[in-house]
Amino acid sequence: MIFAGKRPLSRSTIKFASRLLLGRSRAHFQDHFPGLRLDRSRASGRIFYRGIEAGSLHQTDILCCDNAAAAIYVVGSGPSINECDLRRVESRTAILLNGAIHLMALDIPEPLAVAVEDERFVWRHFDLMRERVVPGTICLLSVGVIRAICERDMRWLADKRVILVDNIKKPYKHKRRESSELRALDFVVVSEGPEQAGISLDPDKGVFQGGSVAISAVQFAMACRPRLIGLFGIDIVNADQPRFYETTGGAAYSGIARAEKRIIPHFVLAKEIASARNITFLNFSAISALRRYEFGYDDRFSRVGSEAAQ
Repeated sequence: MIFAGKRPLSRSTIKFASRLLLGRSRAHFQDHFPGLRLDRSRASGRIFYRGIEAGSLHQTDILCCDNAAAAIYVVGSGPSINECDLRRVESRTAILLNGAIHLMALDIPEPLAVAVEDERFVWRHFDLMRERVVPGTICLLSVGVIRAICERDMRWLADKRVILVDNIKKPYKHKRRESSELRALDFVVVSEGPEQAGISLDPDKGVFQGGSVAISAVQFAMACRPRLIGLFGIDIVNADQPRFYETTGGAAYSGIARAEKRIIPHFVLAKEIASARNITFLNFSAISALRRYEFGYDDRFSRVGSEAAQ
């Protein structure tokens, strides 16, 4: 049985058993158990589920198209999206996170990619993914999400271009990395302090998952070296309110607001690294916790301003 907003009971059981039997260092192996195998021996990898090929894996370079050279927009599903005029976002520049997939039938019919990191979204919204995510779409997907999709319909992946979002701390089929191991990697930057924010400069080798899929999407965007990375709907402060596509009574629980102290340091570190690479970060949501951390609000996509101009 599938419970709204949660994994099926069988998955919760597997997750608990993995912690008990495999210990802390390998508990994340539950993400690919049972049945998922990712063949990454070549640049173009393959996805197998229960011994059958289900899809292909691609490298980050397929994101870095001509449009993305100027700007990449990371679009979340915070309530502030309702105040933004996304019709003016250029084709193939937006990475749509989770519920922002709704925008594929509205204001952003041709995104650069979609990104889903938490398998619970698959259990809640796979019908949405089937309906909106068209063949050929670039999909940034975690190990657990790929497995969950295969459990629902392994054929769905066959005509999508999948880029693996591999957790650098808990990599696919490898033991959990400790802090000292992460700091020794030559393609990461790790901040000081108890939160230990991190940014991967080579997302094909793994990304830091910082409590929000937006953190992972930003690392992929930075790898393309655009001149601008724009942020929409990364609100955080109002995560207890309905997302832009939800009604008050149908809102799914989100723990993002409580995770602000974990999420924000990754954004701050990303902004510092980006600045040194001549990449500008801009926040296009008037209501966002990012404004308290020098991500000033830019109103160029404000729906109010756009309607006034008309």
